Amino acid sequence: MTASHRRHPRALALPLGTAMATALAFLPNATATAAPAAPAAPAAATKADAPSLSYVVNVRPGQAASARVEKAIGEAGGSVVIAYDRIGVIVVHSSNPGFAAAVRTVRGVDSAGATRTAPLPAQSTTDVGTPKVLSDEQVADARAADGQDPLEPLQWDLPAIKADKAHEKSLGSRKVTVAVIDTGVDDTHPDIAPNFDRAASANCVSGKPDTTDGAWRPSASESPHGTHVAGEIAGAKNGVGITGVAPGVRVAGIKVGNPDGYFYTEAVVCGFVWAAEHGVDVTNNSYYTDPWYFNCTTDPDQKALVDAVTRASRYAERKGAVNVAAAGNESYDLAADSITDPVSPNDSTPSDRVIDPRTCYDIPTQLPGVVTVAATGAKGLKSSFSNYGLGVIDVAAPGGDSTAYQKPEPPATSGLILGPLPGGKWGYMAGTSMATPHVAGVAALIKSTHPHASPALVKALLYAEADATPCTDPYDINGDGKVDAVCEGSKNHNGFYGWGTADALAAVTR
Repeated sequence: MTASHRRHPRALALPLGTAMATALAFLPNATATAAPAAPAAPAAATKADAPSLSYVVNVRPGQAASARVEKAIGEAGGSVVIAYDRIGVIVVHSSNPGFAAAVRTVRGVDSAGATRTAPLPAQSTTDVGTPKVLSDEQVADARAADGQDPLEPLQWDLPAIKADKAHEKSLGSRKVTVAVIDTGVDDTHPDIAPNFDRAASANCVSGKPDTTDGAWRPSASESPHGTHVAGEIAGAKNGVGITGVAPGVRVAGIKVGNPDGYFYTEAVVCGFVWAAEHGVDVTNNSYYTDPWYFNCTTDPDQKALVDAVTRASRYAERKGAVNVAAAGNESYDLAADSITDPVSPNDSTPSDRVIDPRTCYDIPTQLPGVVTVAATGAKGLKSSFSNYGLGVIDVAAPGGDSTAYQKPEPPATSGLILGPLPGGKWGYMAGTSMATPHVAGVAALIKSTHPHASPALVKALLYAEADATPCTDPYDINGDGKVDAVCEGSKNHNGFYGWGTADALAAVTR
């Protein structure tokens, strides 16, 4: 199976009934060792026509705005965009190619690095995937049973995690908010509007929150990814469209994907900090942080990106949020001794590089404390595209797969995941991007059942309540007689399904 590696949203947008052909995932490069450090260059020496880049400068928390550091940033040709003092991350723009090397020598600076390899703004535009949109006739022809939303019979993924049974007990609490850190959310969609939390929503693309009304929405030319994800989590049970995993909780949109589809570090940091400071209980992260699929801590620039996003995600967890992230769609064994990353840096000129997963990380997916989610198809097997790895995958959930590989039982017709799209539409998508909101929804139901539970307890319950799913052995998903991936581990904990398949019913009854 050939996958076209492009950028971001960890979704596979595939026509109904076709084989997997397009992988939309964030593939970062990591082992590209940095060039020798350039000598410090004062602002006055910066070339007027040099491209401006964005940087993160990491210092001791509480010292981000210190006069010494600010002076050093200015002398190195940088201008501060925003300083997140509580986590010690400063976002800076500079056209001095030696900026990062210069500020790394400053006392009090822990790390510093460019968040991109393309100038501000990124000049590339590439396809982020086109969902299979339901026609008006298909929507009108849907036939639901009593108590179901019209399109719910097409959602094989809900009974796969017992969400349909869970809804008989609880829809979740409106005191719980899940933030979709993504490409933006169309809060005017009829499946999302009833549960939208405006106060917890913002646009973080620049690295600095913008709360202008509607700033969190995607434009007509931007990806529908975040809207689809939001509906999977909290699509209202209101007699319209689909039903979310937790249709009684609230959902917020924190836009971090720029118009070209890149999720840069400064935006991701802003997203986590915004969620932390606005009462969010769960964050959904169906992306990787560009431009590197894997960020290697042996490279000073990439190390700074790992540091910054780690600080931000940990801050969100300390403030009460459970962070849930997609494992990725490249069929990588994330526990292997080495991985070849062909797509990083994805905002300029990528090249094949062999990375060591012990020192190079997919962020935020592989950061401490983050729930890492693998995808399953309609037959409950690991999706053909899903990354895996013993000790890396925490839990699995429906993300869809080619109907040719895993066909659902009627009345469902597609092996992909149905969800809302901007403009009042619905459509199918697939990927670990779609598995993650199922887990985020289950986490929201756990938080609804146990309102005083800490993030650590919510995660412990999520894993303990998951349905143990043994390894698929041999795993020959396309039936060609060749093993496509090797699962390691026991029935209760393995590389394909982690602690098991998420269980929504257990979340509301235990």
